Amino acid sequence: MRSDFYDLIQYAKSRGIYVAIAASVTPKLNQDSISKMKGLDVDIISVSLDGATPATHDKLRGVPGTYNATMQALENARELGLRAQINTTVMRSNLHELADLFQIVKRTRAVAWEVFFLIRTGRGASLESLQPNETEDVMHFLYDASQYGVPVRTAEGPQFRRVRVQRQNGKPMPTGPLYEELAARLRELVGEPTASPLVKYTPTRDGKGLMFVGHNGEVHPSGFLPIKTGKLPEDHLISIYRTNSLFNSLRDPSMLRGRCGRCEYRSVCGGSRSRAFAEFGDPLQEDPACSYIPGTQFIEPLPERIGMS
Repeated sequence: MRSDFYDLIQYAKSRGIYVAIAASVTPKLNQDSISKMKGLDVDIISVSLDGATPATHDKLRGVPGTYNATMQALENARELGLRAQINTTVMRSNLHELADLFQIVKRTRAVAWEVFFLIRTGRGASLESLQPNETEDVMHFLYDASQYGVPVRTAEGPQFRRVRVQRQNGKPMPTGPLYEELAARLRELVGEPTASPLVKYTPTRDGKGLMFVGHNGEVHPSGFLPIKTGKLPEDHLISIYRTNSLFNSLRDPSMLRGRCGRCEYRSVCGGSRSRAFAEFGDPLQEDPACSYIPGTQFIEPLPERIGMS
């Protein structure tokens, strides 16, 4: 929508900044605009796909035809050689379509699948989030999906890192019928696993290796954690990250409360600080989406290092 959109890309690239465009699928996202992004060396583009069928996706997006337009955008990116990622927000409306969505990820040759776990804030507040046991089942399903040659990442789902450690250490899986359903459907659609898990281990979370600058210059620990910690250009970005008390607390595992504070995986995972804030008004509280009970499975303690990942 901005007239200076391409100027901003060009400036960022001239400063050596990795540029990822999270694009809304509108008529403006067409072959011409994608070609311009490719010409300016945009590193990757991402589009949202929240349903495996037009009926599901268009209903969630509220705009008829968005599913087909999204498929066309992915095809345009592939033809023009621009790397594309698919983003999916997990909610009750699409929960049983996750395996089918992954098949689309594979079919469109997306370079990554990033799965967002709902934070009940803003427009997401009206959508129904999962129960903790369902979240656990989805995490184990995503680990399975990561074994088919496509990197799988999560947003506001740091428990995925815990699940990865547990699975790779051969720990028993406390999974339920949802996992069994999704795992069976996954194998029906794409066969048996073909590769080692492509799960990037980067223990970042809100305020730890991650920060968000809004259109008005306000700085937050993440896009889902709306606590103002400073404002640009009056404040210095690096100074905010290094010295702000909230950022320092979010990076210190010993500051976590509730089950997250007692958890042996707190350095690996640490829970979603945005979800804790949305549910309890306290960004250091436990993550209500997690079903894990600390101490029920033992791993070797990991170093609790404070600082940028």
